[in-house]
Parts: sequence; structure tokens; C-alpha cells
Amino acid sequence: MITTLLLADDDPDDRLLVRDALEEGRLTVDLRLVEDGEELMNYLHRRGRYSEPSNSPHPDLILLDLKMPGKSGHQALEEIKATPELRRIPIVVLTTSKAEEDIVRAYDLGANSFIVKPSSFGSLIETMKTLGGYWFELITLPPGKIER
Repeated sequence: MITTLLLADDDPDDRLLVRDALEEGRLTVDLRLVEDGEELMNYLHRRGRYSEPSNSPHPDLILLDLKMPGKSGHQALEEIKATPELRRIPIVVLTTSKAEEDIVRAYDLGANSFIVKPSSFGSLIETMKTLGGYWFELITLPPGKIER
């Protein structure tokens, strides 16, 4: 079974780097990409262009940037964790922020992990390998698809 990984990040270069790091790390995932918190919520609620289930498979894990225009990562995180049919989806914050208030707020809102984006591509590959090994091989994720 292929794992669905949903990346919410407004920076196209960062989205490309994560995709490339997953490939370099030989992680077999179905990577889905959204550009901001509003698009993330549309994906999760299957609205608009995500209304077809084939366009929005249930994510096994969300990688979430905090600093996005419109609905921020913090706002999206709060909304996801307040929605019964979404709250079990694990969320790993992957952001450039090292600010203590961002870290504390993310965990207070229900983030499962907080990772500061690595500064080199090699480090990003290692981060993705470690993340994949932990979330997709070591632990047991909650079952379920988005029930509607």
C-alpha cells in the first residue's frame, strides 16, 4: 500500500525540494501538494477541484508550513484538529521558523511534530528518510478514510 503524503507549502521551490528529497531518499509515497491553508482545507473537505476522491485521497500524514498567505498553517492546524473526521490525521510542521512561540503554538494546537526545514538538500534528504522511516514504517497510523 502506498502512503499518501500531503504537503502544504506556499513556496514552489520548497515543494520541489521536498519532492526531490523523497525521490532521492527512495521513499515511495503518493505526494499531494497544496499551496496554502485554504487549499489544504478544500482538499481535506473535498471542495472545488478536490471534490473527486481520486483528486484528494485521504492523507496518511500532512507536512504543514506555518507561514503561508491567507489561511496560515496555524489556522489550518487549528481547524483540522477541531474537525472530528480530520483530527486523527498526523500533522508534522515543516517550516523555516525557529521561533519559540511558533513551536509552542503548533504543539498547543495539536501538531504531532515540529521540524525546522534543513538548510541543505542533503540534510533534507536525511530528514525525509527519517520522517518516512518513523511515520510509515515504525509506528501504526490510525486507520480511516475521510468519512462523509
